[in-house]
Parts: sequence; C-alpha cells; structure tokens
Amino acid sequence: MNKPLEHAVHAPKRVSREESAGFDRRTIDYIQNAAAHGLYEIRGLGAKRRVPHFDDLVFLGASVTRYPLEGYREKCHTKTVLGTRFAKKPVELAIPITFAGMSFGSLSARVKEALGRAASELGTSTTTGDGGMTQEERRSSKTLVYQCLPSRYGFNPDDLRKADAIEVVVGQGAKPGGGGMLLGQKINPRVAKMRTLPEGIDQRSACRHPDWTGPDDLVIKIQELREITDWQVPIYVKVGATRVYNDVKLAVHAGADVVVVDGMQGGTAATQTAFIEHVGIPTLAALRQAVEALEEMDMRGKVQLVISGGIRTGADVAKALAMGADAVSVGQGALFAMGCNHDSYWQDGAWHSAEAGYEQLGTAPGFCHHCHTGRCPVGITTQDPLLELRLDPARGAAHLKNYFKTMNMELTTLARACGKSNVHHLEREDLVALTLEAAAMAKLPLAGTNWIPGAGGL
Repeated sequence: MNKPLEHAVHAPKRVSREESAGFDRRTIDYIQNAAAHGLYEIRGLGAKRRVPHFDDLVFLGASVTRYPLEGYREKCHTKTVLGTRFAKKPVELAIPITFAGMSFGSLSARVKEALGRAASELGTSTTTGDGGMTQEERRSSKTLVYQCLPSRYGFNPDDLRKADAIEVVVGQGAKPGGGGMLLGQKINPRVAKMRTLPEGIDQRSACRHPDWTGPDDLVIKIQELREITDWQVPIYVKVGATRVYNDVKLAVHAGADVVVVDGMQGGTAATQTAFIEHVGIPTLAALRQAVEALEEMDMRGKVQLVISGGIRTGADVAKALAMGADAVSVGQGALFAMGCNHDSYWQDGAWHSAEAGYEQLGTAPGFCHHCHTGRCPVGITTQDPLLELRLDPARGAAHLKNYFKTMNMELTTLARACGKSNVHHLEREDLVALTLEAAAMAKLPLAGTNWIPGAGGL
C-alpha cells in the first residue's frame, strides 16, 4: 500500500495578474503622479483613446446598380470653392484638403514656411494659427487664412488685409471651452515681440473672445471684419465639437461664409490631458450634426462646411465629403509628414539619428507627444535656434506635397469606384457603418441592413 509522502513538493500557487478595468496601469500612474507633484499633465497632439471614427465606415462601390468610372481615362474633379455666401473673392482651391491653423510659436518659422510652400504647390490653403502672421508664411503661401483668436496675440489689422480669408476661432477640438497654452521655453524674443509677451514666461490664452459674450456680439464682430476687408474675403467661424448642432446654426446666423468644425481627435501643441481626452465629441458625430444644422436652415451649399480633427488618409477625406463636408483640414497628419515622431532628421545633406533627443524627453519615436517642451528632436515644434535647423523648409514642403498628393489620389480613386466624376458628388448613400456606435453617430445604416440605430426600421 502506497503511503502519502510526508514532505510532498507542490508547485507554488499561481497568482492572477488580471489588470483592473477601472484602475489600470495608466490610471494608477496618473494617480501616483498627481499625488507626487500636485499638477495635472500637459501634453501635445490629440486624443489617444479609441472613439468611433471614419475607420468604422466603408464605401459601397459601384457594380451593377451603379457604374464605376475608369481611373485611367475618366477624370474626377476636385476643385473646391469656399466662401460663396457674401465674399466678393471666394477661396478657390484645387483640392478639398487644407492645412489647419498651427501657430508660429507652437511651430518654428521654418515649419510655417514649409506649410506655405506646400500649400502653394498643391493649390490649397494654409492657416496662421494663434500668434499672428510671419513674413515667411505670407511670402510662401498663395492662399493664407488669417485666424482671429480670443488671445488677440499678434493680431494686426494690416496683416488681416493681406489675408485671403479670415477664420474667427471660437473653439478648438482638442480643448473646447479652454484657451491655448504656450510654455515659456518656446517664447523666444521673436515670439514674445509678436505676441507682446515677456520672454520665457508661460502664456495661457483666454478661453473666450473679449469682444463678445454671445452670438449677437459675434454678428457685430463679423461685420467689423467685413468692413476692414471691404467684403472681399470669406469669413470662417471655427468651433470645437461640443454642442455642434446649435453652434453651427448660430455661426450661420452671425453671418459666417464658412463653418469649420473641429472634432475631439484634433491636436494641440499644449493643453491639459483632461481636455484632450474628456471634452468634446468625436469628429464623426460632429460632422453629422453640422450637416443636419445646415440642411434644416436650407444653407447646405450656401455656407460651406470644413471638417477637421483626426483626418489622416484619403479614405477619411472621401468619407467626410460623402457625409456632407465641403473640405477637410489637416494638422497632426501634416506634422507627421514632415517628420514628427520620426527616428531621424535630414540636415547638412545627411540623415542623423534623433534617438538621443527622444531619450532626453523620456520617450521614443512613435510615442512622443512632447510638443509643449520646445525640445522637438526633429525640429518641428521648437523655437530652439539649433533644433529648428533640423527641419529644412524645402524638404518639409516636398514631404507635405507627397502626403497631400497621395490623399487626393486615394480620394479620387474612391470617388470613381462609387461612380462619381466629382469628389463633391459623393453622398451618404455611398456609405454604411460597421459598428452600432458609428451607425448611430453618423446616422448611417449598419452594413448588410437598412437599420440605422436610433432611427427605427429593420
């Protein structure tokens, strides 16, 4: 008879390492940093959380019910006109893809020049951003939109008259309800002079315009801008995506030629992470609400709609146009095209590793969101006189041109596949959604059904 071993050896009990959903490693890290320093996190770029996006939509390409166009023989037009409502000189663009407002201060003057060069070669527009107009930017940009922000930093009536359009910025997708930030390490003598600020001191912009407290005052401000420009150029109104339906209606009522809606995936040079991740609604939902507002006012086609916030590819552009946008605006994608988060930079005719710069910031290529520090390893979001040399304006412009050209080719390819000879003929009927959330937000049928969640039907 076998006897039990008195000193049997048992394997150690395995302890589960299941991560808490509510208190995961990221949340614990946040709590411990807050406890240690008593400060909230400030960072650049956009939201990192997964939200319903254009990736959750697909096109219904032509086959029997619709006839596709031959890509090599049949043209697909991309001309886009913005500001037809009141302006004597609407903005005419070769493509419906524009550069979003990114300030000198946030970006170096060399980067602003690269954006202007690329926009001119592509036949599209670029935008000043907060902090005023630089000579490099105006000289290199054929079509330049001048932003009027709550801060009034760098606001100059003479520069205003040099612009091809004016964009009144009420809010930004990354931080609706909050003002811009520019930390002291990026306020060099030139930035300080343009913004009338002390050098090296943190700057926080106002969260609302001092010239108005409501839509009636906005009417007066737009009238003032029209008078100073003799009604020549379009007036845009840009809102961060929150109460989009009513905001768009009020902007149109105030006299806007163009409404720009910036979704929560939009980027920023610097703001609180709490804003970036927890304020605003996704671009997909914002676009649908903006279109509904224009349709209800019978202003669709009379007031143009520009959508921004997480536009990355030609497929994103095509889906935005199909849902009702007239054009899109790209910010973060442009930075990545110039080398943001790249592991090397081009200088003095050779490639150089940027790894050491990322290590000093405690990050790595592909993970960097340290635009606010002014220590950009590839010379884009910096005012450091040595670091900014890492971005050559000509090379940056060439990369931007390639990126936008690629997006435009993808856009026209998808339009032809849907049987359209003009990208502005893309329509909602060309799209279906892959998830319940996207279907409900975009008010599009779930793929394989006629069902739009929340709208009834089977």
